[in-house]
Amino acid sequence: MSAGSERRAAAAPRAVPAPRASRVELRLSCRHLLDRDPLTKSDPSVLLLLRSQNQWVQVFTLDYYFEEVQKLRFEVYDTRGPSDLGYQDDDFLGGMECTLGQIVAQKKVTRALLLRFGRNAGKSTITVTAEDISGNNGYVELSFRARKLDDKDLFSKSDPFLELYRVNDDGSEQLVYRTEVVKDNLSPVWEPFKVSLNTLCSCEETRPLKCLVWDHDSRGKHDFIGEFSTTFEEMQKAFGEDQAQWDCVNAKYRQKRRNYKNSGVVILADLKSYRVHSFLDYIMGGCQIHFTVAIDFTASNGDPRNSCSLHYINPFQPNEYLQALVAVGEICQDYDSDKRFSALGFGARIPPKYEVSHDFAINFNPEDDECEGIQGVVEAYRNCLPRVQLYGPTNVAPVISKVARMAAAEESTGEASQYYILLVLTDGVVTDMADAREAIVRASHLPMSIIIVGVGNADFTDMQTLDGDEGILRSPRGEPALRDIVQFVPFRELKSASPAALAKCVLAEVPRQVVEYFSYRELPPRGLGTHTHDAGPERAGQPGVRPVSVSSTLGVP
Repeated sequence: MSAGSERRAAAAPRAVPAPRASRVELRLSCRHLLDRDPLTKSDPSVLLLLRSQNQWVQVFTLDYYFEEVQKLRFEVYDTRGPSDLGYQDDDFLGGMECTLGQIVAQKKVTRALLLRFGRNAGKSTITVTAEDISGNNGYVELSFRARKLDDKDLFSKSDPFLELYRVNDDGSEQLVYRTEVVKDNLSPVWEPFKVSLNTLCSCEETRPLKCLVWDHDSRGKHDFIGEFSTTFEEMQKAFGEDQAQWDCVNAKYRQKRRNYKNSGVVILADLKSYRVHSFLDYIMGGCQIHFTVAIDFTASNGDPRNSCSLHYINPFQPNEYLQALVAVGEICQDYDSDKRFSALGFGARIPPKYEVSHDFAINFNPEDDECEGIQGVVEAYRNCLPRVQLYGPTNVAPVISKVARMAAAEESTGEASQYYILLVLTDGVVTDMADAREAIVRASHLPMSIIIVGVGNADFTDMQTLDGDEGILRSPRGEPALRDIVQFVPFRELKSASPAALAKCVLAEVPRQVVEYFSYRELPPRGLGTHTHDAGPERAGQPGVRPVSVSSTLGVP
């Protein structure tokens, strides 16, 4: 670890705002579409449908939520007339279904188009790419000064201040910032100020901006000195070329005075761009979410052969362990490219010696505890139950430490490439509370989040201490957790809700936790370069806030 890293280790991470929904733009292209027109080529259009309340609903814009499975369907039609898509007059060329999570995790998804009843539409394919157009992920720091402003006061010099306005689409002007007043000075230097890109220019760098300079009057009748117009794009370019100055012009003087040039010059003394990376930036930069589940196999669950057991396998209704596992796993699987998930157990006597273990692989392969997909985890769980003896105690520190070791190995790479989520499913309060607190505090320094779901009807009051919502979690030695990384939810509170509601509840904090960790480590999303830091300044003319594209395209090569 570098000296700089050691100094940072003692400091708390910067507060990360609560994540808002990210607006996602999808760009579409198709290849080898079927030709339905006998004399000309097809005129393709795409209908985008979102699965909502068990039916497909047409959508025009999309908000992305990590904690939800957002199922999409793309339908391609040969449009023959101005009627709405999906009518019988339109020839169906094929469709494709996927989740929005799959698209943003892979950035580009190419799938075969299928006709009704799952038949291939020839060699037709559709490609969907995603781009985050939320426009809320940056701000700038500006510093202005002026030179040789007009003197508006009879017995002293002007007291100038500057106002910066954004010009809206309807031509109206919105005040962005008003500087302080500099007394008795014709060459003032105003204090630097920070403003979000959304406030400055609605995240459109070519949007017109106006700067007005006034001589302050204590009675409110300020004297107009002059103004100029620019754009944020022009500001960046001019500052990068050391030409960031504008004539401050009074239109009345220009009309009346033949040799009038200006009423002074306003200079952009400094411009710094700050990029605040979002969760979607990290995911679309290739960050993988590694999902691990740890299942409680202690005797308090009851004999799995008994229908009253929390581990009872009902052929008609999955038990609470399976419901929680599938609800959370189905979300996380979209963000792991190899779709292999670690599955651990604790609190059981395991073969061959039937010694108690608190971090065993439920597939009984100590060299590789990963299962193929969420269904592979489900099958390993079902196969494990008759082979182990439920025992105790309920110790979770070993599984937390095991995942933490993997996260620590990832931390050493110095890249935002992996983040670990541990789902702990347990039927009671943990018995190794001191060790669990110690393990969680250590894990709070790592790319890792812990979700604990309490199964059954036990009193989980003591478990709330592990969730930092009531205050900062501390180790038995008094060391505070660097970040709040634990989310605890009793399953019974959501038992009557849908699996989607459970997933939304337990995963809602993960995006903030991911951004908080990588921001603390000053790790940008992969692909942006090691010199572009989260909320770190970038000089104009160097890589900074990216221009936002708002176009949508459909190409048929």
